[in-house]
Amino acid sequence: MSLDIRGCGTALVTPFSEDGTLDVDALRGLVEFQLSEGINFLVPCGTTGEAPTLEHEEYLGVVRVVAQEAKGKVPVIAGAGGNNTRKICSLVQDLQSLGVQGILSVAPYYNKPTQEGLYQHFKTIADSTDLPVILYNVPSRTSSNILPETVARLAEIPNIIGIKEASGSITQQMDVLRVVPPNFRVLSGDDAFTFPLMALGGAGVISVVSNQIPRQMTNLTRLLLDGKYDEARKLNASLLPLMQANFIETNPIPVKAGLAMMGKIKEVYRLPMCPMKPENRAKLEKVLAEQGLLQSQKV
Repeated sequence: MSLDIRGCGTALVTPFSEDGTLDVDALRGLVEFQLSEGINFLVPCGTTGEAPTLEHEEYLGVVRVVAQEAKGKVPVIAGAGGNNTRKICSLVQDLQSLGVQGILSVAPYYNKPTQEGLYQHFKTIADSTDLPVILYNVPSRTSSNILPETVARLAEIPNIIGIKEASGSITQQMDVLRVVPPNFRVLSGDDAFTFPLMALGGAGVISVVSNQIPRQMTNLTRLLLDGKYDEARKLNASLLPLMQANFIETNPIPVKAGLAMMGKIKEVYRLPMCPMKPENRAKLEKVLAEQGLLQSQKV
C-alpha cells in the first residue's frame, strides 16, 4: 500500500464524557471540524490521544470512528507504539482490519533499547504488515533516541515511509534529512519546529495545535511546501504563542483544556493526566482569547 504524506496531520485528542467513558459524539464532532477546515490527514491514538490509558476495545473504537468519518476524504494514520514489540504487531493487525492507511509507531519507552534494538523493533513491526509505517522519535518522553544512522537503515525497509521527528535538535533533524532518500517523509513532531524543519526539506507536521486551528496550520504547511517563506514566516509568528501555550504543561493537558474553552469537548482526562494549574489555565485562556478562539467569542 502506497502513501505520500505531506502537509499537516492532527494528533487527535481523545474526548471523554464526565463519567470517564469515551465521548463518541464529541470525537465525531472533532473529526468533522478537522475535515471542514481542510486538514491533510488524521492521527488518532497517539500520545496526544492518551493512548496508554485506553483499553484495547476503546482504542479500536476510537480508530474505527475516525476511519469511518474520514473514509475517502483524508488518510488516517493510527498510533501503534509501545515497548512490547509482539503486542504492537498484534495491535497493527487489528488496526489494519479497520481500514487505516498507515501506522505511527513511537520508539519504545522505559526499556531504553540500543540502536540495534530499535532497528529490530521497527523492522519486526514493518514486517508484520503491508501498511506504511511512520517512525516517531520523541526522546523527551521515551528516553530512547532514534539516531540518524538508524533512521537511514530503517528507511531501506520498503513500507517504512517516514518519521515524526521530535528530538528537539535541529542538528539531528538536518542529519536525518541528509541521510534518508528523497521519498522518505520527515515530519515535525513539534509545532514550533514546523517552519525550520520544512524550510530544510521536511514534508509537514503531525500537530498538536491543529486540534484547535487545523485551517491555520494546514495553510502554514501549504505555504512552506510552495516555498512562500515570507507569507509563512508571518503566519508562523502569529501562531507561535498558541503553539507555545499548548506545551505550558504536559501534552495533552493544555490542548484539551483549550478545546474545552472552545466548546469542542468536555475537559476530562484520564490519570495520570490531570487538570491544569489555575495560573497556567489563565495564560492559555489569554492566548486563546487573543486568537479569537474562545467559545464566548463565537458569533
